[in-house]
Amino acid sequence: MEMTRFRTGFAVVFVAAFVSGCGIFGGNSNREPVETRPASEIMDEIQEERRPNRAQTTLFDYFRSRNDAGQVGAVNKYIWNAALETLDFLPVQSVDPFTGVITTGFGTPPGGGRAYRATILVNDPALDARSLNVALMTRSGPASASTVRAVEDAILSRARQLRQQDSRL
Repeated sequence: MEMTRFRTGFAVVFVAAFVSGCGIFGGNSNREPVETRPASEIMDEIQEERRPNRAQTTLFDYFRSRNDAGQVGAVNKYIWNAALETLDFLPVQSVDPFTGVITTGFGTPPGGGRAYRATILVNDPALDARSLNVALMTRSGPASASTVRAVEDAILSRARQLRQQDSRL
């Protein structure tokens, strides 16, 4: 038993030494060294790419297909506008159409007695329910799931109405 362990250990060490030394005998000493560009050239290239007034378009860009006109940044403009219209009773605190986040302060809906605060995320250019996330808070904690769903349904219904109105033009 001792001898088999010794043989196995010796074989593993021998194979490891042989594999690690394989590069020594097969190398070509007449090979040319690899040339790299100086760091200053690389930095100049990076700065040229980041230059703000650099032309980003060509003449052929006018003939390529364009994105859907129903988008504001990366969000759907119909859902975005519908969310602002549906929750117009809430004071808007911050709006960012590029990330798709609308944050409001506390406000009371018409005919209601409870104050709500909303955070709306429009995260997709498609006009469907996956594009909209609504978080409602009351002064005592999160709003019920049925209330959140009702607000989402109202926003999506208004977004569809806005799209239908826009298609008639």
